[in-house]
Amino acid sequence: MDGQCYKNKKNYRTIWISDLHLGTPGCKAEVLLDFLSEVSSETIYLVGDIIDGWRLKKNWYWPQSHNDVVQKLLKKARKGAKVIFIPGNHDEAARKYLGFNFGEIRIQHQAIHKTVDGKKLWIVHGDQFDGVIRHAKWLAYIGDRGYAVLIRLNNTLNKIRKFFNLPYWSLSQFIKLKVKQAVSFVTAFENIIANEAKRMGYDGVVCGHIHKAELKKINGIIYANDGDWVESLTALGENYDGSLEIIDWSEELIAQHNQLVKKPFQLAKQ
Repeated sequence: MDGQCYKNKKNYRTIWISDLHLGTPGCKAEVLLDFLSEVSSETIYLVGDIIDGWRLKKNWYWPQSHNDVVQKLLKKARKGAKVIFIPGNHDEAARKYLGFNFGEIRIQHQAIHKTVDGKKLWIVHGDQFDGVIRHAKWLAYIGDRGYAVLIRLNNTLNKIRKFFNLPYWSLSQFIKLKVKQAVSFVTAFENIIANEAKRMGYDGVVCGHIHKAELKKINGIIYANDGDWVESLTALGENYDGSLEIIDWSEELIAQHNQLVKKPFQLAKQ
């Protein structure tokens, strides 16, 4: 199960995406639109932090591409896809409307998904397991400000890389993986949420929140995190045999980049 990544464009039975953070400059909305156009599924779970209400309260930022993402999801729902929105801490205002529909998109606190091979997966954003969010929300806001600075640096770096015809690379992900304290927090988060899923009798859990895509087993329980669309550009997919895989769209961007670089070289040889 570990290490499976997206290779070919295809249809999925189910897709999970989270942490889009629409309403912030860090959101890779254009890349997300490409993903939503190229990949289809019967069911889509929006696993929290779809819209970043925290940032929008401070500074309004809503370009057309962010509106296009919302419209794309609504269109998929209208055309028959089952779309379920589970709010996170950044779009917690939507939790006032649990049980209601936004267009054809259902708003729920959590969900239980049964895979085609019978596994029961608990779907939850995950912020309730973050002690900082639960017990000291003002500290989370401070952390959010620092994170926003890191994302701006990440965006600037990738503009420079694009100018030199280099593929996308996540500075913020690199830093997070290198910082011991961050790694310790991620490990603790994964263990706590997996153990809670086991306690409640589920075969696994799918979550978001920590911006780190992962698919593995912890104490016999499937732990799946679909990542984000600010840094890692990832989703989680269920195939029609019930197997799960991380869909790494940054790999697709690198493949597209390599193809573009290769074509001029081939033409030059001719």
